[in-house]
Amino acid sequence: MAYGTSPRRIALVGIGKIARDQHVPALQASSEWDLAATVSRSGSIEGVEAHDDFDGFLEARPDIEVISLCLPPQPRFDYAKKALLARRHVMLEKPPGQTLAEVHELQRIAEKQGVTLFASWHSRMAAGVAAAKSRLVERVVQSLRITWKEDVRKWHPGQDWVFAPGGMGVMDPGINALSILTEILPEPVHLTAAELEFPENRDTPIAARLEFSGNVSAEFDWRQEGPQTWDIEIETNKGPLALREGGARLYVDGSEQKLLDHPGEYPSLYARMADLVGRGASDVDLAPMIHVADAMTLGRRVTAAPFEF
Repeated sequence: MAYGTSPRRIALVGIGKIARDQHVPALQASSEWDLAATVSRSGSIEGVEAHDDFDGFLEARPDIEVISLCLPPQPRFDYAKKALLARRHVMLEKPPGQTLAEVHELQRIAEKQGVTLFASWHSRMAAGVAAAKSRLVERVVQSLRITWKEDVRKWHPGQDWVFAPGGMGVMDPGINALSILTEILPEPVHLTAAELEFPENRDTPIAARLEFSGNVSAEFDWRQEGPQTWDIEIETNKGPLALREGGARLYVDGSEQKLLDHPGEYPSLYARMADLVGRGASDVDLAPMIHVADAMTLGRRVTAAPFEF
């Protein structure tokens, strides 16, 4: 933030687990932002002005120029559209919407209104991602394998929306891996085949296996208990690279690399949002979401055991 300027007022919409765990601490620690209000039907943050109706909030607080939407993807489009039409800058949690068409429409509105739209991908901000990207510029990728396995009961306890249409199922965490993939590869790849496991009582997959051009593959699973696995292993013409712990740690030729001090994924996202708003720019990269849409199109459906939280 430039010397002598005041923090920008921002409102958080949707006060659930991700907002409390990540967004609120990042904003409260930032000198660039003033968390001026929240909007939620059931949640609030101590010491922050709370609203339970979004239309009423927009009318009551025209001075809050930036809105961060932490809602599930299903209702997000309607909120984002209202915010953009009210000439507010909008930051979208990942995935940026239920469908590509929704986000394309939000892009059109943001451009017409002259405001910022930021489709954020927090895993791209992990400590090792930029370093891995720079290393791959000088190497030829021969193969890449993603293993992304975690426990849905730990990360989305009781959140049935993840298994409802638009919730994406295991693609919700899997898209984090795809956001890293599309960031670090020097050349793009495209999906060639997929197998998706749907619990017999759910509408979105609980596991997936994806194959891409360029000898790239991914395996996602939401049923892993105990230690969680978020790894990307890359073979190149100059030796192996690996990103582990969701991109937080980088290994080159089997040796862990010392990384520069890192503020964290969400502080980095909000720094990026401050920069975009300051420059009057937008950032809406849909490459990770295209892979998910392609998987839903190409994927062979396999029925799995019923799932209950």
